[in-house]
Amino acid sequence: MRHRMAGRKLGVTTSHRKAMLRNMVTSLFEHEKIETTDARAKELRVVADRMVTLAKRGDLHARRQALSFIRSKSVVAKLFDELSKRYSDRPGGYVRVVKKGFRVGDGAPVSIVELVAKDDKAEPKKAKKGRLLDRLGKKKEEKPKAKKKAEASAAPAETPKPEAPKEEVKAEAPEPEKEETAAEEAAEAAPTEATTESETEPGPTETTEKAEAEEEKK
Repeated sequence: MRHRMAGRKLGVTTSHRKAMLRNMVTSLFEHEKIETTDARAKELRVVADRMVTLAKRGDLHARRQALSFIRSKSVVAKLFDELSKRYSDRPGGYVRVVKKGFRVGDGAPVSIVELVAKDDKAEPKKAKKGRLLDRLGKKKEEKPKAKKKAEASAAPAETPKPEAPKEEVKAEAPEPEKEETAAEEAAEAAPTEATTESETEPGPTETTEKAEAEEEKK
């Protein structure tokens, strides 16, 4: 049993493990992003967070402690001058581990280790009690929704009301053209007949003149 034995041995000796972590921390702060296996990435994150904490402290003793572990003086200067200001308002969690996949060849799980950007805000983790309350609240909200769906499915579908028949407007049929032409002909023929009758019937003056002419001949 490995009770109270923190840390991973990573399958190497103690000296090998320390040298490997020192090299990895130096490369991480120099390039701000490296790729390694999952187990090594988790161990590297612990060491890198300690180095950033020393840089935020910023005194001479902290600088000498960082120099005793990090192999490059320029990387220590970058850590104390730039990175300490970047994470001045951040209470922890300076390194992010992102799982990438499996390495070709031996199939080892690989992860990307990178420094967190300045704009990324650390979200505080909720306690177990708070998470349980959130789940219970979600379940209570889901229950009335399920009841409403069941009621809606059980209720008979409303029959649509029949629409009132629309009044049809009957269009007046136009009179045939034949009737119009016959009426026009009859109207034209009426005055002509009246004129012909008036011309054929003799007037009173004509009758008197004829009578006088007959008397003179006698």
